[in-house]
Amino acid sequence: MAIVKPFKAIRPAKDKVAFVASRSYQEYSKKELEAVLSFNPFSFLHIINPGYKFDKRVSGPKRFKLVYNRYLEFLEDNIFLKDAKDSFYLYEVKKDNFQCCGLFCATSVEDYQSNIIKKHEDTIRPREELFAHYLETVKFNAEPVLMTYKDDKTISKIIANERRNEPEYHFTTTDKVTHRLWVISETETVNQLETAFIKLKALYIADGHHRSASSNLLAQISKKNNPDHTGNEPYNRFMSYLIPESEIKIYEFNRMVKDLNGLTKKEFLIKLDGSFRIENKGNTLYKPTKKHHFSMYLDGEFYSLYLRKKVYRFTDALSKLDTQILFKTVLGPILNVQDLRNDKRIQYGYGKHNIIRMKDEVDQGNFAVGFSLVPITMNQIKAIANAGLTMPPKSTYIEPKLRSGLTIYEL
Repeated sequence: MAIVKPFKAIRPAKDKVAFVASRSYQEYSKKELEAVLSFNPFSFLHIINPGYKFDKRVSGPKRFKLVYNRYLEFLEDNIFLKDAKDSFYLYEVKKDNFQCCGLFCATSVEDYQSNIIKKHEDTIRPREELFAHYLETVKFNAEPVLMTYKDDKTISKIIANERRNEPEYHFTTTDKVTHRLWVISETETVNQLETAFIKLKALYIADGHHRSASSNLLAQISKKNNPDHTGNEPYNRFMSYLIPESEIKIYEFNRMVKDLNGLTKKEFLIKLDGSFRIENKGNTLYKPTKKHHFSMYLDGEFYSLYLRKKVYRFTDALSKLDTQILFKTVLGPILNVQDLRNDKRIQYGYGKHNIIRMKDEVDQGNFAVGFSLVPITMNQIKAIANAGLTMPPKSTYIEPKLRSGLTIYEL
């Protein structure tokens, strides 16, 4: 029973939305970020980089307060406007061969706590605490948690009907992504959507585990500090973007390791032979095509690695995951990479051309070996989440990647 609620969003003025909405801060190069901040006064980046106005090195609680100040300025200058009525926000992203359409909404902290909202990644407590303090100071949520749900005919029909209407926003950004947004505020339609989502057994976090965990922590802190807590306060919910499973796109993360842990090439291949059937593919660019099958690039040559299933034991959903298999058979026992999140010897890459980048990095001597995997499926993610397990870091790169500042949920 998933609780999904409409909310009164803070949104960019219609004539400024294309200038306001920004990609995630981490996606900008230093030069690109500098250019946007210098030439686009409406960019949401001015809010999340408030030190640009005074001191670029400002951090911690001082930065959080400046973020709030910049946010107030955007409201005072009517760059942001507040909707008068609780609404759902239907948002479509379209680029190249990818398209999805889902709902911005408020999801329940209670659902997060009761595991109706399901997770598949571990979170780091200090990061949770830092972001919870950030939310407490800035008093708004501008980056939604990406969640997915089992395709539902009722929800799909409502969404299809709404998409026939004229969108509130329709613009294309410089990265050639087309954005359309519809405001759903008609009472009957809002009630239909709420009722349809209540019938769903679960929502699955695709991207945003730390954001949802921090929102949960903020709700606990706020409840403790509020003697008049009712459960209806805005902090009891957090902003999410919900799309059906069929519209999510999952890419793989490749792995590159800087050395062979003191082994020669021959010694390394002999150790690999214990868990894999190995075939040398020469210098032909080679990618795996199915589960439990890996591509390796080593010393100018590609190899196919087929898992020896009589040697490796499947015990649960996690043990069947290719990222876990590679960790348990190669990265940990042979290359001694024990901490996949923090070990400086390993790096990750994603994207359809990443196998070429991986080859270049190894050829240039920056890494000794690279591994390519097939993408994990949504069914695998659900199996992990349903079992209460967690995937290794950098197991999935998921699209859509959402814009910041398109809709804002005030806390």
